[in-house]
Amino acid sequence: MISKTTLLRAINAGTPLKMHTLRALAAAAGYADPRTYIASGNLLLDTDDSEGEIRARLGPALKAHVGAPVPLFVRTADELDALLAANPFPQAPGNKVIALFLDDAPTQADITAATNITDEQVALGTRHLYLHYPSGQGRSRMKLPAMDRGTARNMNTVKKLSQLARA
Repeated sequence: MISKTTLLRAINAGTPLKMHTLRALAAAAGYADPRTYIASGNLLLDTDDSEGEIRARLGPALKAHVGAPVPLFVRTADELDALLAANPFPQAPGNKVIALFLDDAPTQADITAATNITDEQVALGTRHLYLHYPSGQGRSRMKLPAMDRGTARNMNTVKKLSQLARA
């Protein structure tokens, strides 16, 4: 079995879902010992299922529970480790660098589409973008259209998810 982290988009930011309910939905979908980390839609599963199989098993239950589709982004511990190792902003505090998880590889067009940039920086990753907010994400007015098709976690959370996936 491989530990996989499933990241849900828009949970508790318009789509309320308690983490104990998320674990129960995952268990009902046949996943043994599902775990969550903080109340923002981080679900850890030990499974050999592919990303597509996880989406097919969990997606309908999540949609039935919240009344709308819930986008899921699945990464292995190795993928999370690679994301952390390739962080182009390693000297920045972990809470000021965000990984925007996407389904597919981002392109330079995703970066050039950003508007209202002051001191923010955006860099390409494999299936994610790195977003550096030197003045803090809460103060940023940057608009990045790719945000509409992904889900974001800061480097501190990504690091913890990687550790939990390996525990």
